[in-house]
Amino acid sequence: MTSDQPVLSASGLSKEYGKGAALVRAVDDVRLHVAQGESVAIVGPSGCGKSTLLYLLGGLERPTSGTLQLAGERLDQMPESRLARLRRHALGFVFQSYHLVEELTALENVELPALLAGSSPRKARERATGLLEDVGLGDRAQHLPSALSGGQRQRVAVARALANAPLAVLADEPTGNLDSAATADVLRLFEQLHARGQTLVVVTHDERIAATADRVISMRDGRFVDETKLTGGTARSLTEMAGLEG
Repeated sequence: MTSDQPVLSASGLSKEYGKGAALVRAVDDVRLHVAQGESVAIVGPSGCGKSTLLYLLGGLERPTSGTLQLAGERLDQMPESRLARLRRHALGFVFQSYHLVEELTALENVELPALLAGSSPRKARERATGLLEDVGLGDRAQHLPSALSGGQRQRVAVARALANAPLAVLADEPTGNLDSAATADVLRLFEQLHARGQTLVVVTHDERIAATADRVISMRDGRFVDETKLTGGTARSLTEMAGLEG
């Protein structure tokens, strides 16, 4: 279920690089509202600005202009120290390249955000253990990332993103480095998160993951050009999508 209160809200959001003839508008006057519990997929060709937009939404980059709010708080004007704390507590990130700490076990990777946010070691360990069980990797808790498959590493990354019970999870091409079988596992995991009411914004070129969202927004040259709502009979579950069974 979703509510009318936006978790993420952007208006006139723009990001420019360079000056003069070299000026590039990676994100150009974007307006976006993401409700609590909503899943939004942003699609488009490489270089259209969708990853830059995700970094803006997550406070990883600063906008050139426009406003950005997370649960009613202005991120675009927030001091960096406070923004870093808010990111740590309220947002979870999943990247195409996993970004796991190679020297830490799967369990240590998942508990790290909670420890950084000030959780006690006991509570962080309990939370991380439960999350690894949730993503089907309880038996891999003591493995280093190098001993895990790509799909397993991405599931660890998803568990890590949930460590602090974030308001929203932002994912950048979460299946981009995965084979078909691993992609199916990660897609099912995102479906489960959505069903539990987790707010999701996913940047992807994969139609299969886009088909699991409530809304699909197409992006070109830094702008939104189309939006499709997937509800009722229009939305498809993973088990209905060809090529993911078995």
